Amino acid sequence: MQLYEWNARLSAAFLRDISHLEVGLRNACDRHLQVAIVGSGSHWTEQATLTRLFPVASRFDKAKGRRIDVNKNPGDKVERAREAVTPAPSVAFPSPTPLPGKTVAELMFGFWTFLFADGHEKTLWVPYLHKAFPPGTDRSKLSQTLTAIREFRNRIAHHENILRGSEIERRRIVSATQMLSPEAAAHCQGTSEVSAILATRP
Repeated sequence: MQLYEWNARLSAAFLRDISHLEVGLRNACDRHLQVAIVGSGSHWTEQATLTRLFPVASRFDKAKGRRIDVNKNPGDKVERAREAVTPAPSVAFPSPTPLPGKTVAELMFGFWTFLFADGHEKTLWVPYLHKAFPPGTDRSKLSQTLTAIREFRNRIAHHENILRGSEIERRRIVSATQMLSPEAAAHCQGTSEVSAILATRP
């Protein structure tokens, strides 16, 4: 029971640190993708710019035995997020539009980590997202780090135990946050309870 309670406390502490990283990551992506806006658009989540950022990218899916558009999923996620946060029509606003900030907040961590996958090297990383990180950042390694953090976060969210490998995950989270913002990393490390809890394992 002591080990169980320790694991629960550690999981909660990790979720707090990962939340800071997720918010920082999505804010950085949002800021740098604004440069991609097409025409008279006001935000990158609008359809015209989405089509530019996520063009049809046909790949053969071995599991399904056919070609699929790998960019359909992220585009659909943005559309669903916009729909979820669009206010109901009213007399004053018969055709309401979603607030960009609410749309960005609606998108899950998986969406943001997917932006750094190999298929987005030329369309997202090179023109926009590399600017959110220190010069010379290796996109492939960054993608692997973010994917590992997302998978770890999902394990916690599904109440799996994190009795092994937690120190490695702590370092990944610190490293990713440091690349986004040294100031944010300093704050997170200064207020995080993860290391202290790790040291008290029963």
